[in-house]
Amino acid sequence: MPEVRIHKLETTDAFIVFDLDAAPHNIGITRCAPKILVDGAKLLARSTTYLFAAFEQQAGGASAGINAKGDDRGPAITAFVAEVEPLVADGSFLTEAGRGLAPDDLAPLAAVDPRGGFDPVAARSLLGPGAAVAAEVAGGLDGRRVAIEGLDAASASVVTAAAARGAHITAVGTTAGTAVAADGFDPDTLVAAITEHGPAAVEHLGPDPAAAGAVFAADVDVLFTGSKPGVLDHDTAAAVTAGVVVPIGPVPVTAKGLAVLRRADVVVLPDFVTTSGPLFAMFPDEGAGPEAIEATVDQQVRSVLGEVLGHADGPLLGACHRAEAFLRTWQDTLPFGRPLA
Repeated sequence: MPEVRIHKLETTDAFIVFDLDAAPHNIGITRCAPKILVDGAKLLARSTTYLFAAFEQQAGGASAGINAKGDDRGPAITAFVAEVEPLVADGSFLTEAGRGLAPDDLAPLAAVDPRGGFDPVAARSLLGPGAAVAAEVAGGLDGRRVAIEGLDAASASVVTAAAARGAHITAVGTTAGTAVAADGFDPDTLVAAITEHGPAAVEHLGPDPAAAGAVFAADVDVLFTGSKPGVLDHDTAAAVTAGVVVPIGPVPVTAKGLAVLRRADVVVLPDFVTTSGPLFAMFPDEGAGPEAIEATVDQQVRSVLGEVLGHADGPLLGACHRAEAFLRTWQDTLPFGRPLA
């Protein structure tokens, strides 16, 4: 089995995880924090590898971490950018800003990125359409009650896309708590609160918010979740009342959590399909505008989920089997371990 390669930088305390070392392109986010864990980066890279494989793209997942805080942060980012710039320029490592970084922090890398005018901020707006289409395929959104866990600037697009398809968003959760509206939140008000307050939006949406974890037990039909890897573990899964779980972030479900949900007949969709919307803005067809790209997202997500939704092992593992079948067409061996926290 191929070994995950950890490339440690020489000029600063940082690293890059390359999931498939022989891939022509290795793509993924870069994060910055006082301590970025390599194991977590491996998991993010693996999910990205399966994302590309799900849509038959010969690319590998990557994930980078910059360990820095306080006054050391600026120099560490500058050193990281300078050292990885040749890797970006030759296409072997294509990255964008993740948590702890703003797009401007990596602006010199965007200037040499062979994807040309790829705009990661605009691409993230496709998260919502992809996730909403996935929920439609798995049972529909029109008239259904929805909970969204993990509200941030990117997942605001989930609010808009779900509401446009007739969903009633009755619970939202962040690290600051859970807000509930029995008749559903006004989507414009919700997006405005997220934009202005970030995770603290729940404190501006009504009475004192409930505990953060209460969103998982909300009485809803569909749960969108993905604030962090492994957020839906076996204990949290036992409280879920939704019939469908739609990831909006990488690997939110643990292996034990998946087992609990399957025993309860909850449909758990594959994160590397439901979060795939931004992929289609990376290498769009020549001349394709935003509407054409969104139409491609709709078509591709429907196609993949249509193949795996009725799989005997459930759609998440079914999508893993499907992705692995493609990986075997261009990899001698499969990477060890599936994208489950």
